[in-house]
This record gives sequence, structure tokens and C-alpha cells, in this order.
Amino acid sequence: MEGRIVEFIGLLRRNGIRVSTAETIDALRAANLSGLGDRDTFRSALRASMVKRNADLGMYDELFDVYFSGLGDLAQTAGDGAGAMTAADSAEMLERLRELLDGLDPDVSELARALLEQDHGALEMLLREMLESGDMPHMKTNYVPPNMTRELMEMAGASALEGELDRVREAADAAGYADEDAERLGEYLDQRAKDLAEMLKGLLKLEREQADRKEEREKDRERLLEKSFYYLSPTEIKKMRDAVAALARKLKNVMAIRYKRNKRGRLDVKRTLRHSMEFGGVPFRIRYDDRRKERPQVIILCDVSDSVRNVSRFMLQFVHSLQDLYSRVRSYVFVADLGEVTQLFKDNDIQTAINNAINGDVVNVYAHSDFGRAFGQFHRDHLDVVDSRTTVIVLGDARNNYNAPNDWVLRDVQERAKQVIWLNPENSSTWGFGDSEMRLYAKHCDVVEECRNLRQLYKVVDILLAA
Repeated sequence: MEGRIVEFIGLLRRNGIRVSTAETIDALRAANLSGLGDRDTFRSALRASMVKRNADLGMYDELFDVYFSGLGDLAQTAGDGAGAMTAADSAEMLERLRELLDGLDPDVSELARALLEQDHGALEMLLREMLESGDMPHMKTNYVPPNMTRELMEMAGASALEGELDRVREAADAAGYADEDAERLGEYLDQRAKDLAEMLKGLLKLEREQADRKEEREKDRERLLEKSFYYLSPTEIKKMRDAVAALARKLKNVMAIRYKRNKRGRLDVKRTLRHSMEFGGVPFRIRYDDRRKERPQVIILCDVSDSVRNVSRFMLQFVHSLQDLYSRVRSYVFVADLGEVTQLFKDNDIQTAINNAINGDVVNVYAHSDFGRAFGQFHRDHLDVVDSRTTVIVLGDARNNYNAPNDWVLRDVQERAKQVIWLNPENSSTWGFGDSEMRLYAKHCDVVEECRNLRQLYKVVDILLAA
């Protein structure tokens, strides 16, 4: 069973559920404590040991059912071929059948032996290997045509099964089986051949169900990628939180590796070759240049007015997740007035910090948007935090309620910063119309992008990686 659990953990990992080595050990211990007597208890024990996120619960339950139930049930529910025999008669027949199989030369195939001896474990392993091979034909309906059944039989290695069953019958005749016993054995062999066909048909239907579920998950993922942050349902918001966290982890991992490499400097080929001369040209000592790329700094100015609050939530979550990656992260929220939330993010868990930032604890979120006023406050009180290593990210729709835009602030920021990125959650076709000052602000930005769904946020990550 330990091998099965480890194999199941591999399946979880391949489907995006992170399970550490320590959690694997915990799962094995939990399985020993819970035992296999009660299926729900066993499922819960493994789930409590390995699943950390609510978003992974559905996937875990689905994979558990497929791995521990679907194939095992197929191997057992096709029938044991014993018909109306009593348990004692069935056991006796199986024992005599094993003797026949052991005496055959050459031996029958592993498939034939597992099928005839009712070795459900071996049959389940065979079905799993077929299912994971990626070569299973995909049905579009529940009807399994005969040619597909034959194809499955070939995949299972059953092309010689009929001949092997005939050899068993001949061995029974040679062993002097009575007519009644020979007839009973013949019925059993015929039934097991039918059982195999039924198992393979069931496997094909199971593969279709898995493919359909996978296709539906892909469709859901695509819909979530494209759906505007504005229109997410409560359930989708939970999924989006996990997706944004995963995106932040991806950026964090890539940039951490990059920083680790840069920490010791780049390979200096000229110095390495020059110092290798004393060793006859063999570069025993690798030389690196001493120029180290320092960690970048990030400043975010996030509009938390009612019109963009959902977008702001995910953007703040994204930045909060990256705080330990950059040498310095300064975060500000604004509607008309500007307030810094850097310490708030450091002192609180992510959801508490975001809720406080967007629900009015820092600035008045019920005021009318005034980008120009907020920019003016930033210029007056915080411009000195911007330097040539700083990436400034502004998130907002640039709808300024016809107030003074103070775009000169962005000009001064751009002159001091490494780059200025503006992320606008509105469709670009609306920029510059009505009270939108986006076209004016865009003149003083290095990058201007739409950012109203997850796919566009992925694009922003690519921009940050390229920085």
C-alpha cells in the first residue's frame, strides 16, 4: 500500500497539487493509523496530510476516486466467473486451475494468469498502465464499437488469449477432468474472456470521463483567464486568489534564481583564460566579474476607488506576495488622498492587509477619484524614495472627474525612476474619452497596458521579468 500511496502522490503533483517529502511521510503514517477498512476515513486521512489549499480539494477528490476506486472497481465488478458455485467449490476450482497453469509449458501470459486466477491487483495495474499510456482511443459517445474493443484487447496484450484458454482446456482433458468439471471449467474460461472485454470497455468509459473533466477544467481555466476582474463571482474570486498567488510564486522563483546567479557575478571568460595559463591552459579556477546586479525596487500606486476595487484587490495581493523578493517595496493606495500601506502589509496577513487597504481604513474610499491630487501628495511627500533602481507601477483607470491631472508629477517620477508602468483595468478603446486622462498620463510612462483579467496580468509578469 505504501507504494500505491507514493504513486498517488506523484499523480497529485502532476496535476498541480504540491506535496512535500514531509507531507508524504505524514500521509503514510496517517494511512497506517486510519487503515483501509473505511474508505471515507482513508480518503480524509490522506487529504488532511497533503492538501493545503481549498482550491485543491475538488481536484484531490476527483483523483482519489479515479486512482483508488475507478480502476479497482473495474477489476472486481466484472464478475468472478464462478457463476452459481459455492465459495468452497470456487476456491477448489481456482486451486486446480492454478495447478494446470503451473504445469503448462510454455507458461501463459501474465494477463491470462491474472485474469484466470482473479488477481485483481495485477489487473488493476494493467488497467492503470493502459490509462496512463496516453494511447487510449477517445470515445465521443457511450457506445463502444467492436473495432475499438479489438484495439483495446491488442493494447492489453490479449491477442493470444483465445489460444491460451484452449491450451488450458487441453491440459484439463489431459489431466482426466470429469465431464462435469471440464464443463464447469469451460464456462469459467468463457466468462473470464467476457469479463476482460467488459473491463476494457469500462476502462474506455473511464478514460472518456477523465478526458471530459480535463477538457472542462481547461475551459474553466480559459474562461477565468479571460474574465474581467470586474465581473467575478464569489467562487471565482476564491479561484482567482489562488491563481494570482501561483503567478506571484512563479515570478518569485524565476527572479530568485536570477538573483542567486547574479550574486556571484557573471563568468569572466578573459580573466578565466588568462589565469589558466599557469596550468597549461586548463581553467582550474573559474573567474567571475565583480559587477553584481542589485535587487530592484518597486513602488506601487494603487487606485482603490469603487470602480476598480476588484482589480485593486488582486494587484495588491500580487505585490504583497513579492515583498521579500525586492530590496524595497513601497505600496500606496489612493482615491483622492494618498496613503501608504507598506507597514500594513508587513504587519498583517495578506487578506487582512488588503481588506484594510481597500475598505477605508487608510484613505476615504467614498471620495470622488482625483488622480491629480493624489499624485501631488506623492510628489510632495514621497518623491525622494524613487531612484534609478525603482520600478513605479500605477494601477488605475485614470478617470479624474475633470480635476487638474497634474501629469507633470509623472514626468518628474519618470526622470528619476528606472521605469514607470501604468496598468489600466479599462478597455483601451475608452482611454481619453470623457473624464479619462489616460492619454495624457501615458506620455510619461514607459509601459502602458490593459490589466483587467488574469491573462493580462500574466503579460505584466513577463514585463517585470524582462526588467
